[in-house]
Amino acid sequence: TSRKGAHAKLLNDFAAGKGDILLGTQMIAKGLDYPNITLVGVLNADTMLNLPAFRASERTYQLLTQVSGRAGRHEKEGQVIIQTYNPDHYSIKDVKLNDYLSFYQKEMNYRKLGKYPPYYFLINFTISHTDIKKVMMASKHIHQILVQHLSEKAFVLGPSPAALARINNEYRFQILVKYKGEPQLHQALQYLDDYYHD
Repeated sequence: TSRKGAHAKLLNDFAAGKGDILLGTQMIAKGLDYPNITLVGVLNADTMLNLPAFRASERTYQLLTQVSGRAGRHEKEGQVIIQTYNPDHYSIKDVKLNDYLSFYQKEMNYRKLGKYPPYYFLINFTISHTDIKKVMMASKHIHQILVQHLSEKAFVLGPSPAALARINNEYRFQILVKYKGEPQLHQALQYLDDYYHD
């Protein structure tokens, strides 16, 4: 719905019983409390699960838990149907089992092995320009500066094309840094800021 107030009117009409089926994006998963909802369906739950982000499993679990809580919130019993190509993925299994602790333990183990927060800090550099050669040269230069300033305990990954490699005619590359306690990091960032500041 694109007209001003149309979204709120639609939800109010649904709450008043003027509709039997409500279709929507993940927006409708948050904060809605309708006593007559007895069935919730999630189509293609893998979409979020397969995003190139270390929090994809957490966000999938969180959203599925929220949307699952929409069915059967009052006297009526509810049912949730989740369409997925990965039914054995721990995010989806643990939602089904309503087992937050199991999800948390698996997710923390994954993050520890992958050197992700809260065990490591992350910096994601995104380099963009309309000229791809300039993007590639700047990306290589930034990579060199980071490797020179950071210890061997830090991980400098990339440069590589960003998940959205081109936006508004600008090519985008990224460099990901995973680190803990790097005393030279501030100096490297200051150098890069001074060098590339317009």
